[in-house]
Amino acid sequence: MRARRFAPGSASVSPQNWPTHSCKTARRRFRWLSLLTALGLVAGSLGAGSMASASVVVPEPVPSCVITDPAITMLSGLVSDGEHWYVVNDHDPFVQVFVLNRDCSVERVLTTGIDHYDVGDLAMAPDGVLWVAETGDNRMRRETVALISVTPDGQSALHRLTYPDGPRDAEALLIGSDGIPYIVTKELLGPAEIYRPAQALESPGPVPLERVGSVRIRGSNTPGGPIPGFVGSVVVTGGSVHPDGSVVALRTYTDAYLFAAPDGDVPTALENEPLRIPLPDEPQGEAVAIEPDGTLLSGSEGADQPIRAVPDAVGLLAAELERREPAAVPPREEPTAPSNTEPEGAESEPAPAEAPSEQEWGVVLLAGAVALGLVWWWGRRRSRR
Repeated sequence: MRARRFAPGSASVSPQNWPTHSCKTARRRFRWLSLLTALGLVAGSLGAGSMASASVVVPEPVPSCVITDPAITMLSGLVSDGEHWYVVNDHDPFVQVFVLNRDCSVERVLTTGIDHYDVGDLAMAPDGVLWVAETGDNRMRRETVALISVTPDGQSALHRLTYPDGPRDAEALLIGSDGIPYIVTKELLGPAEIYRPAQALESPGPVPLERVGSVRIRGSNTPGGPIPGFVGSVVVTGGSVHPDGSVVALRTYTDAYLFAAPDGDVPTALENEPLRIPLPDEPQGEAVAIEPDGTLLSGSEGADQPIRAVPDAVGLLAAELERREPAAVPPREEPTAPSNTEPEGAESEPAPAEAPSEQEWGVVLLAGAVALGLVWWWGRRRSRR
């Protein structure tokens, strides 16, 4: 082994002959350096949220009522027509939709008789037909997923679908004003993918899906959900569209996001900057809905869970969009003679750098932690040698 110099002016010695106290000092310094580096990465990730500009004040969601029916303990989808709430369970013997009164009591049940696998969400089309998203696939092994249509009188039909690029896990269904269903996948890292049927639905199908876009959730430090830390704040667990198609909502385990859709185009709307609405510490929040009056509703899996409401959430989004509008700038007087040179001594002002998103900071933090672990292991291995 090649000899290494331990300190300036010292003799060349091999690592096996390093003084014991010097090894301990080096280890101690390395540990402190690793700790400080880790703290810096954590501080950077936590400070990422502060880089974003301030938004409108969003009130905390308030409970409207509590679902006490023992048959509804795995709430996975929620829809409102302004008079009733419609909900589905994550798992049931058969796919069924519960019709709730405004006090959370069950008025009736729409039973389909279709076998249940893993329901991800519930949506309502402009014609009043309910659509159950049988799209959950935690193990990523389903050859087909399905949408199940349920009419107000309980008539149902199964429509099987296939992904173009292999199995996906999805818990969000969006139906715009044009009646086209969009499935948004649940991704632990990276943007969520958006799919829609490539042709008219058939019963039982299958019909191929096509990818039409993606949406990146920036995430937050809002507490809640079964996945601790940042990851739980970026996975998409539910979706909804306002009845007039002008607003699209997605939710994670911790927050809801409202996207403006002035032309009713769902994929284009999800490219816009959303308004984030922090949700309470729900144990496993997977349900979200926008009521006709603009109220945002949220719900969670679990027994005796409330339906929470944010009144006039659509109005909050409108106020946020108005706040983001740039202030009017008076027209600049043009010079009498054009000039291609800058005044002497003038320097061009660099464009402001875009602040990293919280999701990007999360990836940096994860990569930093892995790097620190490798460096720590290498240092201990070298010190033992």
